[in-house]
Amino acid sequence: MLNQSRIVIENVAPQINNGTIFIKRVVDEIVNVTADVLVDGHDVLQADLLYKHKSARKWETVRMQPTFNDEYTASFVTEKQGFYSYKIEGWVDYALNWQHGIERKIDDYQHVNSELLEGAELLSNIIKNIKGDDKKYLDHLINIFKNPEAYNEAIKEAVSQRLHDIFVDNPEKLLTQTSNEFQVYVDRKKARFSTWYEFFPRSASEQEGKHGTFNDCYRLLPRIAKMGFDTLYFPPIHPIGEVNRKGKNNTTVAQEGDVGSTWGIGSKHGGHKDIHPELGTVEDFKNLVAEAKNQGIEVAMDYALQAAPDHPWVKDHPDWFKWRPDGTVQYAENPPKKYQDILPIYWESKDFKNLWKACLDTLFYWIEEYDIHVFRVDNPHTKPYYFWGWIIDEVKKKHPDVLFLAEAFTKPKVMHQLAKQGYTQSYTYFTWRVHKHEIMEYVNELTQTNQREFMRPNFWPNTPDINPFHLQGAPESMYILRYALAATLSSNIGIYGPVFEQQIDTPIAGKEEYYMSEKFQLCHYDWFKENKITTLISKINAIRKEHESYQQTNNIKFLETGNDQLIAFYKWNQDKTNETLTVISLDAYNSQSGSVQVPLHDLGIHHGHKIEVLDLVTRNSYNWYHEWNYVELHPTLPFHIFKINK
Repeated sequence: MLNQSRIVIENVAPQINNGTIFIKRVVDEIVNVTADVLVDGHDVLQADLLYKHKSARKWETVRMQPTFNDEYTASFVTEKQGFYSYKIEGWVDYALNWQHGIERKIDDYQHVNSELLEGAELLSNIIKNIKGDDKKYLDHLINIFKNPEAYNEAIKEAVSQRLHDIFVDNPEKLLTQTSNEFQVYVDRKKARFSTWYEFFPRSASEQEGKHGTFNDCYRLLPRIAKMGFDTLYFPPIHPIGEVNRKGKNNTTVAQEGDVGSTWGIGSKHGGHKDIHPELGTVEDFKNLVAEAKNQGIEVAMDYALQAAPDHPWVKDHPDWFKWRPDGTVQYAENPPKKYQDILPIYWESKDFKNLWKACLDTLFYWIEEYDIHVFRVDNPHTKPYYFWGWIIDEVKKKHPDVLFLAEAFTKPKVMHQLAKQGYTQSYTYFTWRVHKHEIMEYVNELTQTNQREFMRPNFWPNTPDINPFHLQGAPESMYILRYALAATLSSNIGIYGPVFEQQIDTPIAGKEEYYMSEKFQLCHYDWFKENKITTLISKINAIRKEHESYQQTNNIKFLETGNDQLIAFYKWNQDKTNETLTVISLDAYNSQSGSVQVPLHDLGIHHGHKIEVLDLVTRNSYNWYHEWNYVELHPTLPFHIFKINK
């Protein structure tokens, strides 16, 4: 293809998959854009960053600035939700090129009459777009550039800053080169900062052995709000299948009274648009969602696309399932786990369009009828990627506030692909990162590579599926330090609540699974029990709400401590008006000490400058004057969360 432009634009960043995948931001975040912009020879080139919201007609422009090695940079702020487009435009700026050339010749005492005439021609082209005093000024310059008797004034004005600024502000773009367009999707701020609490509504009863209801959950809302959680996540609340129902401890034969797995969805009572009758009525659930919102909590629902053998879909839409020659459907598996109570959906069905539509209608039903705007999606990696790209896009078109959390503990590139298809947040490997080097390596991977542009991590110390080995039989301090790590490293966090708070950690021998798991039975808790863990969770959550540096994940720098059992990091908000320093002991059994290296350069201070570090939990403050400062932590309180005051 013929292209007369002399400009080359390449290595535009940020971008994912050559721009075929959008990057992600939240409202009021900055998109810093860089690109290599080159021209042959030595002419002066210029580049603009162009951006616009999908609802805007005109592009906004920001002049890019050179940094080094032909790299240019500029930025824009994402002011509202939805898609923005951005691209880069480059050109040889003949006016600035002329000014640069004539300046060098004047400095060399060359006579520049011919160059002044060239300048007059350039000004004649530009002046038609100029108004007011600047137009009068350019008229004057055209006259003196053509008048040999005004030579001394002409050469002075030819290199003036005023003329330079006019050239910069009013470029004549000839033979421009434009990059591909790239997109950024902008979510509401909760996409970046959320604090999740999970429990099973059926275990919310005050009376042991009695099935809990939404009304029982209602009474727990003040406690959850007081602890500082803003998202209440319920496992599936739909009717539970009776065919092949699981018994306690995942046994394949249910006994009388066994309640089954909440993920075995569908029975004679209905399917994905229905509520399990023992939990309460439609109005009960609506009242719960409304009251939660009054207390600053959003209810998140589980979106689990699977069916029990007695789900209405199995009878009404048999083509949505793959039948074997003997007339049965192979139950779901996620080796080594087996789900005899679940039939997997057949995504290659010839009736896939109606299947996809039913899945979308289900989401719209809960969004529009119940005001649900947060979904935790079960096992999304076992469904087609492009299905997720389509359904998330369709939901966002009508309801941009809706957020999706991908529950996929699987291969890295699979998790990445789900995020690229539009998932707002993602579960991560944090649950299994225990040692200092692996925590730092993983967080740096999430925040310092291009993963930061599309994958928002959500750190969970435990889930109903995962009872990690390091929590089994662990002391209270291990639970405290794991929550402190999750809550300060990541701005999105969550816990499987009552089990974590009360250190219920009995495993199935040799496995990272809970014995007598709540997934398959009712459990009873003292819901208003307070202990050191609940107290510190509440304090940490309050700190997160107050300090913006903990409301994002990507602005983080790990610090040297001289001790592999102490991990320290510096975090800051977008405009650096809130800076914090966190030190956490990874040893739940012994005291640990070391010296933390303060990031003087990042703080913009020099050695000997006093900073005050205020411990936001104990309210103790310390004055530090040096780059290296001693810290000591004991298992009774294995972390410092410092606010830095300069």
